[in-house]
Amino acid sequence: MSQLDPTLVTAVLAGLERAVNAALDLDPGAGKALAGLEGKCFALACTAPAVSVYLLPGRDGLSLRGWYDGPITTRVRGAASDFAELASADDPAATLINGSLQLEGDSGALIQLQQIIAGLELDWEAPLVEVLGDVAGHQLAVFLRASFSTGREASLSLRRQLEEYLHEEGRLAPSRQEVEDFYRDLQALQQRVERLQSRLGRLRRRTQQGKHS
Repeated sequence: MSQLDPTLVTAVLAGLERAVNAALDLDPGAGKALAGLEGKCFALACTAPAVSVYLLPGRDGLSLRGWYDGPITTRVRGAASDFAELASADDPAATLINGSLQLEGDSGALIQLQQIIAGLELDWEAPLVEVLGDVAGHQLAVFLRASFSTGREASLSLRRQLEEYLHEEGRLAPSRQEVEDFYRDLQALQQRVERLQSRLGRLRRRTQQGKHS
């Protein structure tokens, strides 16, 4: 199994850490909850693409590292799509039980961390563009927003494209064809979300009409 470029991983982690901590600065309640997890370490081993990330919460925010040799509170292993599903889950406990992730250690602490991060208003794009550049930063930010807001099925094509981009290309500047394909996928995703919102609107109107009839 091939590995991602360590320099690229370090840059991405720096951008993600900055995005999370900027959101924590605006949410004192979340910061206080995160401080309660100080001293714990969460090891995330992604199999596709192959990369390991260590999350260390504390009073000063969340630290993301590519390497850590201390004690591990919770270890989770799975594909990027499995982690995206957990990140956006309304019921993370059920997702851990019924999903494809492999978990060792304290599941309760992991669920607490997931709920803290899921409740943040995250600006993915600004810090990622700063460390990766306009094209790659924007591409990764859109992928993250899709994964956290529309769930696993709707963001599948974006996720697959990003994994191929990181796993096979290993560069920060995709070709024009890759960019065009990416935006076509984005437009298709937006259309699916709009159709879903339209169907939900019709369902709400029918429900309201039924209550008044």
